[in-house]
Amino acid sequence: MVLETSPPCHVVAVAHYPIRLSQFLKLADIVADGAAAKELIRQQRVSVNSAVELRRGRQLQKNDRVIVDGTWYTCG
Repeated sequence: MVLETSPPCHVVAVAHYPIRLSQFLKLADIVADGAAAKELIRQQRVSVNSAVELRRGRQLQKNDRVIVDGTWYTCG
C-alpha cells in the first residue's frame, strides 16, 4: 500500500479576489516588493495550479495553489 502525501500547504488569507500573483507573493511574505516578485517569476520559480507562471499580473482566485521553490501556498 502506497500513501500519497502532499507537501505542507500554507493558507494565505486574501480579503478580495481576484488578486494579482505579484500582490499575493507580497501578501504571503515570500517577497518584499514588486521587483523581487518580478525576478522570482522571471526565474521560473513560481507555479500556479501546477503550471509554471511567467505573468506577475496573473489573476488568482480562491483556492488557487501557488508553489514557490517547492513550498505550497493556497489562496484562502
